[in-house]
Amino acid sequence: MPEQTSSQPALVTRRAFLAATAVTATAATAACQADTQPSGAEAEGTPGSSGAQGILGTATVAFDDVHQAGIATPPQAHCEILGLNLRAGVDRAAATRLLRLWTEDARELTQGRNPVGSLEPEMVSTPANLTVTCGVGQRFFSIIGKQEERPEWLADLPEFSLDQLSAEYGQTDLMLQICGDDPLYVAFASRHMVRSGVSYAQVAWVQQGFLNANGVLEPGQTPRNLFGQKDGTVNPRSDREFDEQVWIAEEGPQWLRGGTAMVLRRIAMNLDTWEMLDRASRENAVGRTLDTGAPLGGSDEFDQANFDARDEHGLPVIDPRSHMALAAPPGDQPEQRMRRRAYNYFQPPVPGSEQLSNAGLLFACFQKDPRTSFIPIQRRLDQSDRLNEWITHVGSAVYAIFPGVGQAQGQDGFWGQRLLEGA
Repeated sequence: MPEQTSSQPALVTRRAFLAATAVTATAATAACQADTQPSGAEAEGTPGSSGAQGILGTATVAFDDVHQAGIATPPQAHCEILGLNLRAGVDRAAATRLLRLWTEDARELTQGRNPVGSLEPEMVSTPANLTVTCGVGQRFFSIIGKQEERPEWLADLPEFSLDQLSAEYGQTDLMLQICGDDPLYVAFASRHMVRSGVSYAQVAWVQQGFLNANGVLEPGQTPRNLFGQKDGTVNPRSDREFDEQVWIAEEGPQWLRGGTAMVLRRIAMNLDTWEMLDRASRENAVGRTLDTGAPLGGSDEFDQANFDARDEHGLPVIDPRSHMALAAPPGDQPEQRMRRRAYNYFQPPVPGSEQLSNAGLLFACFQKDPRTSFIPIQRRLDQSDRLNEWITHVGSAVYAIFPGVGQAQGQDGFWGQRLLEGA
């Protein structure tokens, strides 16, 4: 954990000053736009314009809801996950101000409106399905004096034998997952959230990821990772499945009902050695065909895997040590299911390294309790997954994801209100 510096929370005065300035700037910008706004046929499209801005650029995802967006939401093209630590001197009252402030700003940003204190109103015109999701780590509860409210599962994961974890991507007090279909807007939103909370929290790390650009895949089509495999086939797809596998209800503390547990793992993928394999060897390691994503022996991605099938030599069609076979929940343990929402990363090679690639996966998964879902699955994978030859887990963190916010009775008005303002 990065060294923490002393700073007394004093954001409100600065924010009030910026709010007054922002009102003036917004009015001036609106007046200017009124004089230059095209109309009629000119407004529908200009030379070199596809008109897509009116469809994707202005698309929004509802912010106020029973659950936070960015979990059941179809994955957007770009993602930034920020790990932050509370500054020395921040207490429960200051943490409350921070989360109230962040909730207000996230609501405005996701709906394409300029947050109070922002002097860049022209930057918020293309929200492009932006979502901002907030969670807290285990130390947060000690800081606010609410250790008794910390869920038992919110703790460091057990050590897995093949982990090579780096503190560079370790546990933090707070987490913001910012996703959207416009990389410029995602960057702007990320920068604004960090800036608005700077008196209370400092950034420990930022992890950036990507998927296919919006519109490349058919709606509902499973994206691929950099090994070429479809990633996220076995996911909840109905409200009932999300209720059963993801959203915390009576089994959790009152303040967390409607929220979920997030496990974030940074997984390095050795593309150099993976690409030495022939296609059949790759499919055997995964347990699925690379073209359709179907279980070996099947024809469709969503076919039920037949782990008892044998080939003409009497050998299993699906290797029992394949990634898919080990990740599949046993028939009598349906609780080992979770929402996978992974993003690829691809960065310049590490100077001095013999590897030509520096790539991998930001594996985020959401569930009711990691002790009954992620941990038993990862134990099986750690022991004998054939993919282990080409992947290494290098970062790990666990967060409690707050319920959604709104005006309905019993709902939080801002992230964590019931936790922070409860007796």
